[in-house]
Amino acid sequence: MKRVLTPMLLGVFALAAVAFTSGDEPKSLAVGDKAPMTDYKMEDPGGRSHSLASLAGDKGLLVIFSCNTCPFVVGREGKSEGWEGRYNAAYAQASKLGIGSVLVNSNEAKRADVDSKEAMKAHIGEKQYKMPYVVDANHTLADAFGARTTPHVYLFNKDMELVYVGAIDDNVDSAKEVKEHYLSDAMEALAAGKSIEVSSTKPIGCSIKRVGA
Repeated sequence: MKRVLTPMLLGVFALAAVAFTSGDEPKSLAVGDKAPMTDYKMEDPGGRSHSLASLAGDKGLLVIFSCNTCPFVVGREGKSEGWEGRYNAAYAQASKLGIGSVLVNSNEAKRADVDSKEAMKAHIGEKQYKMPYVVDANHTLADAFGARTTPHVYLFNKDMELVYVGAIDDNVDSAKEVKEHYLSDAMEALAAGKSIEVSSTKPIGCSIKRVGA
């Protein structure tokens, strides 16, 4: 079942960076697809190497494409919390349920600036991320996934088949005002071996900054 987020979210930020045309959108993995490039190595800012296969838990893997500066991730003072304040709760829930997790930074066009390894390291320290935060060099994994936005969520089962894709929940502005906990509900259903009621939602966020895009 596919659900589209409320129109309110589309007008949260009047930023050119978040605008898409149909020709700009890469084709994302669909529910049921197998995760590509599970052995592809990505480094965190500390130089440790990770792959999707190495990070997966007994029940599956949560992958969130993210970055350091997008307002949909970090928020906008006085207007929106952003979604990254919910990353650690997602990590804690995933870990409890036997699901591995990773944050992936694919903003190669910003790698020499706000999405450098040094900037990522500082961001990890500031926000106290619990899950690994890795560099996707040349947006290789993002291209294979067809990932579009920061954030863009992908949840895989133990066989690395996609079971949920889209947004974390239905309210980027305020965690207290969330009515639909898409990712949380999907993880609970996955771990319990139940059908996921909402398996696909529209990803809302800034475009991943690809080189030459």
